Amino acid sequence: MRTTLILFFFSCSLCFAQQKQSKGDQFFFQYAYKQAVRAYEADLSKGYLNAEQYLNLADSYYQTGNFEKASTTYLDVISGDNKLDSIMSKHRFNKMLQSLIKVGKTAKIDSLLKNNRDVFSRELFENAKFNKELLNTVGNSDLNYKIFNLNSNSNQEDFSPAFYNNKLLFTSGRPKTKKQNFAPSGQAYLDIFGGTPDASGQLATATKFMEIEDSNFHKATPYFSNELNSLIYVLSNTSDGELLFDDNGKNALAIGMKPMNGAFRFLLRDLSTSFYYPFYDANSGKLYFSAKFDDGYGGTDIYFVYTNNGQIMSAPINLGPRVNSPGNEIAPYIFENSLYFSSDIFYGLGGMDVYKTNFESEDSFSIPVNLGKAINSEKDDFGFIIRNNGDGLLGYFSSNRTGGKGSDDVYGFLVDEKPGLKTLTIRGKVQEPYGSQKAIANVSVKLSNNDGSIISELISDDDGMYRFEIPWRKEVILQASKERYSRYTKQMVAATGDDQETIFDVDIALSLYDDLVEEKEGQTVVKLRKFFFGRNKTTITPEIAIELDKVVEVVKSFPNIQLRIETHTDSRGGSSTNFRLTQARSDAIKKYLQANGVSGTNILYSIGYGEDKILNNCTNGVFCLEMLHKQNQRSLIVVLNDNVLFE
Repeated sequence: MRTTLILFFFSCSLCFAQQKQSKGDQFFFQYAYKQAVRAYEADLSKGYLNAEQYLNLADSYYQTGNFEKASTTYLDVISGDNKLDSIMSKHRFNKMLQSLIKVGKTAKIDSLLKNNRDVFSRELFENAKFNKELLNTVGNSDLNYKIFNLNSNSNQEDFSPAFYNNKLLFTSGRPKTKKQNFAPSGQAYLDIFGGTPDASGQLATATKFMEIEDSNFHKATPYFSNELNSLIYVLSNTSDGELLFDDNGKNALAIGMKPMNGAFRFLLRDLSTSFYYPFYDANSGKLYFSAKFDDGYGGTDIYFVYTNNGQIMSAPINLGPRVNSPGNEIAPYIFENSLYFSSDIFYGLGGMDVYKTNFESEDSFSIPVNLGKAINSEKDDFGFIIRNNGDGLLGYFSSNRTGGKGSDDVYGFLVDEKPGLKTLTIRGKVQEPYGSQKAIANVSVKLSNNDGSIISELISDDDGMYRFEIPWRKEVILQASKERYSRYTKQMVAATGDDQETIFDVDIALSLYDDLVEEKEGQTVVKLRKFFFGRNKTTITPEIAIELDKVVEVVKSFPNIQLRIETHTDSRGGSSTNFRLTQARSDAIKKYLQANGVSGTNILYSIGYGEDKILNNCTNGVFCLEMLHKQNQRSLIVVLNDNVLFE
């Protein structure tokens, strides 16, 4: 990104003792990268660049577009096994990957990521895989955008649009009379301009925004809150009209608020830390912004603080690794439960791309989705804003794409529907199907295409939760399995419609085999409530059917199970009669099970034992109570392959 404001991002985070000074250092820290390259190369030829200066040279190559030399220089710092060295920050690692993409060395990127999988967050790899597939399979949004360059753009930097009632504000580096220049760029200090768009969203002219206090230094990236009736914006740290510097001579950027009917006050300021791109969410009272703190994930991250009517009420809270990355994340903007922001993470289309993530709870987000090639380009695209406009939507963003008027221009767009590429989300809980619905952790859950090829796979968490986000497709197969549990398979067909995100909430029920069987009479049997046939009857009554339906479910859950049906009676009656009766009852059970979907390959035998296996002393000629005789009347569904079922 080439805006003057973002030049503040590129400061070194590592220090080295007894560092030999180079002229390149002076140029580098003044953002004069071409001169830095020449000075560093001269010192390198003499053999005395230290490690940090060598990385500064890599950064300078990167900033001047020499990605071949940048990637080579970055790689020189990585040790022989391609592990991320302690001298190279994660932020620079992202620059190295971007440089490799620019020169087409994608295979090298894959190996570098593989070798450093333990260094970065799980979310980074999930985000990268998702967006890589999304852009390769979808790429262009099917929305019909009408994108236009604003007539009010200058040949300087114009960026960071913001809605202000019926006006449009933006930041500009265009020169102003008697205005001091910002030394690193030689351009005027940034200021806020605005104008009134016409019915089509076009802004023909713009003038300096006069509703806030004047300053000789930076004023930038405004956001107007209707609820607070205040403009929140970035400005240079000053006191009595003079710049303030920290002990190292650094002047940082602060965030301040100017009520339209009140006095200005600083909201966030630190002489050693710059704050960028404020956004106030009236629904939550949170003030979002970008900054680079030591606890971040790379370059600038997006944070928020809780506020009360604009008063800061908490320390900054990082949005976490689902949003923030080893790159720079800036320009948060919330619209209809979606957070839009820009990032220069390596898996995008260019330098800085616009992404959209949905709020799933107060502190969790869906995978950020690249908005695709209509809004994003091979250059830097950032500062995205949008609002309803009649039957459609009107929005603006900044870009330094080819064909603009200056280094950054503000672009407008009209679109019928909310921007974004179509995605498919499948989420839910893995649990037991009975009673307690206890969560099942560590279940293998997979998504596949109809041909069986795996799209994505994961392991359910300690609460049994799982979640997939993939580029949209019409049909997928969801499968779940765990040792000694039943298997789950479900085919899902997504309705074809205009929704950009199709969501399936699917709870998965898995039965534990050990809960469905028990030991009886020295063998493993399906766990059933004891049932009785009518006297001398073989009819499957509704009460018996309820129990046999459990056997049907066990076979569905474990389709390789092999069973023997055995039925016994008491000693009353003739032995041959009892044998025929129990055989008929076993055959009736088999017939019922087969009629309800149990295959003949699952039932190996159906046997009637008559009175051969009496369980007590109630044999022929012995008087017994009815309850004792009933102990001998029983049907068992025996599992024959219990010892090999899970091999």
